[in-house]
Amino acid sequence: MKPIELADRLGRWSADRGPLYLLLAGRLRTLIDDGELRPGMPLPPDRALAKVLAVGRSTVVAAYDLLSVEGRVVRRQGSGTRVAGSAAVPARETTHSPAFLQLLEPDADVIALACAAPATPPPEVTQAYRHIVPELAAVEGDIGYRPTGHPLLRNAIADRYRARGVPTDPEQILVTGGGQQALSLLARALLRPGDRILVEAPTYPGALEAFREVAAIPQTGPVGLGTVTPAALAYIVATYQNPTGALLPALARRRLVESARTAGVPLIDDEVLTDLGFPGTDPPPPPLAALDESVISVGSLSKIVWGGLRVGWVRAPIPVIAQLARLRAVHDLGGNIPAQLAAAWLLRDLDRLRERITQQRKESHDILVTELSERLPEWEVPPVSGGQTLWIRLSRGDGTSFAQRALRHGVAILPGAGLDASGGSSDYVRISFVADPDSLREAARRLAEAWRTYEPPPQPAPASPTLAV
Repeated sequence: MKPIELADRLGRWSADRGPLYLLLAGRLRTLIDDGELRPGMPLPPDRALAKVLAVGRSTVVAAYDLLSVEGRVVRRQGSGTRVAGSAAVPARETTHSPAFLQLLEPDADVIALACAAPATPPPEVTQAYRHIVPELAAVEGDIGYRPTGHPLLRNAIADRYRARGVPTDPEQILVTGGGQQALSLLARALLRPGDRILVEAPTYPGALEAFREVAAIPQTGPVGLGTVTPAALAYIVATYQNPTGALLPALARRRLVESARTAGVPLIDDEVLTDLGFPGTDPPPPPLAALDESVISVGSLSKIVWGGLRVGWVRAPIPVIAQLARLRAVHDLGGNIPAQLAAAWLLRDLDRLRERITQQRKESHDILVTELSERLPEWEVPPVSGGQTLWIRLSRGDGTSFAQRALRHGVAILPGAGLDASGGSSDYVRISFVADPDSLREAARRLAEAWRTYEPPPQPAPASPTLAV
């Protein structure tokens, strides 16, 4: 196992109190006992793991030695360290993305800026549920299993697309349990093991996880993708790109769509962040689906309203929707009907809600940019015009080891390497500004403190040149 992969699986191992070697041993013990680290699996060398965790080699040595005494690992001179026991039949891999592990292991003492989503539902969510109570009371003769989604919500979503210049029939809409499920269903429907999928570098880590889960192979291009080359599928976040916040210009959108059409490559436009443009900025160009009705669009209320609502959707040609509906029926028979009725009510007044939410996002963005620029002037902190994340380049070291250091100071951020399928962006971190002002100011203070104590891992010495003889 590569050191960076194990570092991802370790998650928030260092956020508790106590000696680091005990915390590291405790997390490794849990991964072994839970079967995440399987019998016979080799573990990274001491120095390599210490480098990515931004700790001394003695910390890793002490943790490995403790687990060796417990019989959980075997250490042999010359052959390294491996999990005790004979190699077993490989189990199906689960995610080790830091973006998801942050959700699985919440910590009240850590300021969570790794997952970019609102922490509190707006009052409109409560109002929506109160509004739909009479509708629920009147339901008769409906078992509630609707793999494509409730007609009221499908109509409301189609109306919103038509208002944006995208002709859409309700039959072209599939309601999902958020944008992540939409991507997972599309991956299962349109990709096969070994298929190449074009993605931006960097991009949304949840999309990479969905594509890798079906054993597809990401092939990277620049942010915006440029020209689409032959592949099974292409995926882009054209509006307020995750993580960079970039906005793909109108001409580049047209060229992208035309090249995808020419290459015969289905194109997914992730529009989950589309409604998050800041007040006072120019509106984004028309969506990609307005340029070609075959473009597959993914949307969600998780970022503009609240993730706990778990309502997203796919807009696509009817044959694609039919294929997705069959998959959805097998997985869960359909989504939560009360949530869908509430979402339909929210969509009717979403523009007014959006004005307030985006104003709050802009204020939070400005606070974090100002705080980081003042406290960490050596970082590159480019402002954005929408979205919810900052894509920050560190002046030294790497994002993976610094994220570990930041976690020990009580702030969770995402290292850039996990968002870049090309293996690049190692000197970047993604930091969300979706938090209250006081939390953002405290996070900036803790990050500055973490930076002052951060020592970049030593780089391997370059190989000596060999002379031709």
